[in-house]
Amino acid sequence: MKSIIGVLLCLLLIPSAFAQELSYRMEELTAPDFIEAVEKSSKTCIIPIGVFEKHGPQLPLGTDLYMSREYALRAAEEEYTVVFPWYYFSQINEARHQPGTISYSPELIWKVLQETLDELNRNGFEKIILVNGHGGNNAFLNYFGMAQLSERRNYSLYWFRPERSSEAAKKATELTQPDRFDSHAGNSETSMMEAAQPDVTHPERSEQQSGIDQERLKHLDFVYTGIWWYANFPNHYGGFGSKANAEAGELLINDTVEQLVKMIRQVKADDTVPALQEQFFNEAENPLKTKQ
Repeated sequence: MKSIIGVLLCLLLIPSAFAQELSYRMEELTAPDFIEAVEKSSKTCIIPIGVFEKHGPQLPLGTDLYMSREYALRAAEEEYTVVFPWYYFSQINEARHQPGTISYSPELIWKVLQETLDELNRNGFEKIILVNGHGGNNAFLNYFGMAQLSERRNYSLYWFRPERSSEAAKKATELTQPDRFDSHAGNSETSMMEAAQPDVTHPERSEQQSGIDQERLKHLDFVYTGIWWYANFPNHYGGFGSKANAEAGELLINDTVEQLVKMIRQVKADDTVPALQEQFFNEAENPLKTKQ
């Protein structure tokens, strides 16, 4: 009996060993835990951005949501950062002809993102990282980032822009033998979903539709037009996913996560962007006093 009591007393003396680890998923935090999480993250938050759109005949509508959040959660596990819940208010006008596409107005996607940033800042975050999983957001996010200079902000916005390392890409290529068209829902993206969300991935359906570039605008030189994606890939499918390989997908995911972890650490330590913003906003309020 004495030995049992002794063990129980020892357990009471080391509660930290059995305490629940602070979650990095924002939706799982209690209000008191949230306060701790803001400090533990160095006031840094990730918004993983995706969309609801067709991904060939084999991948789910939420593929970009799954992948952007997968990157963010894996990175936050290595370098503590608060991860915002599923965010799907994105630019996807080019897929409005496909079933399941949720296409919000340009005005709404701008306003929701801006108000989300403002609210995160009001709740203590001073550095916000966007992890985008949807290629259709690229032009939007570039302009949105520049537009942050339109008025004074009390936070700094960083957009994660990974590069695919030649080593990881080479190994993935050897495993999947991707076709010439390896773009939207192609072997690479299907492989990553096979690794991250195999239960909702169906590579056996990959050849039910064509993902070949239709090249319907090749007669036009020096031209950009908003219909370009529909002109080339009307099935909203660029490539083939029939040779997807989960091992290749894991290589590609880990390559991206490694870069994101490095970025998070650099962002947390960064004093330059906040200082430059402060200087810029001060000068912008009275440009005639800006040193020439």
